[in-house]
Amino acid sequence: MSEGKVSDAPSFPALVQQFFTEYLVSQRAMSPYTVAAYRDAMVLFLHFAHQRLGKAPTALSLQDFAPDLILAFLDHLEQQRDNTVQSRNLRLTALRAFLKFAARRDVASLHVIERALGVPLKRFEQPMFGFLTREEMVAVIGEPGESWTSQRDHLLLAMLYNTGARVSEMIGVHVGDVVLDASPCVHLRGKGRKRRSVPLWTSTVQAIRAWLRRNPSLGADAPLLPNRNGRTMTRSNVNKRLDIAVARAAEVYPNLAKRHISPHSVRHSTAMHMLQSGVAFSVIALWLGHESMTTTHRYVEADLAMKKAALARLQEPGMEPARYQPPDALMQFLQDL
Repeated sequence: MSEGKVSDAPSFPALVQQFFTEYLVSQRAMSPYTVAAYRDAMVLFLHFAHQRLGKAPTALSLQDFAPDLILAFLDHLEQQRDNTVQSRNLRLTALRAFLKFAARRDVASLHVIERALGVPLKRFEQPMFGFLTREEMVAVIGEPGESWTSQRDHLLLAMLYNTGARVSEMIGVHVGDVVLDASPCVHLRGKGRKRRSVPLWTSTVQAIRAWLRRNPSLGADAPLLPNRNGRTMTRSNVNKRLDIAVARAAEVYPNLAKRHISPHSVRHSTAMHMLQSGVAFSVIALWLGHESMTTTHRYVEADLAMKKAALARLQEPGMEPARYQPPDALMQFLQDL
């Protein structure tokens, strides 16, 4: 009976193909960027396994996914390929996703897969979120100029800040995804093609209306923020336009020139400003499309201003309230939490 089950199980190459073509794309609806990251991780592992075991990728089996091999691969990534701990963990996450998928297709290999899944992620210090102050953010958004590009860039940055959207979500917005009537909002397609609606400020609505008046030929299915050829902007396009805006804002806030400001920094800024305004974690999580509240709670750890305010309230009984100025050592401790 067990031999029949083994013979009915798909081959390793078939499992890999099904994982990428059927599971990630069709069932999980992963973004092309996630699929590419998982693919790169698998390619690196297969190449490493070939060197270590002397087996071609097509000759491998799930039995070869031993914890020792996976751990050696992860060490190789850090020591020979200079991968960061974050990158190492992302590669392991990709392998884990494949193994969990394989466990449902090849039950006979479940014991081997369970051992492989026991390889842990590596702990590391979470970097502090980089975010801009409200004043810096306003300077980056700027005022729309007369040119087509200037008006598009202004709307792009205003919408990124208003919505806290990821770049992939923003460049995927079509004209028909924007509602400008009684309850203005934009419909975003997030990770796993999950849709969410985010309210729009009056100023953002006004900018969208002005943009659509200037571009009356944009149909409902057209990108709201196209490139010069009318096609969807790329991540590279967005990064370049933001770089230009930051360079302009640095004339007023010189410190911006020394920092690396990415579209995700704008997303962090939206979250931090909502948090500092007293918005509940659950609302911020819905706004940003976080699958886990743990992600949202990380903004609290990043907000040093809120930590200082919280410590200022911890006065001893009977003591006169005073502004608390933590020593450098304590501030370092708070940063490392």
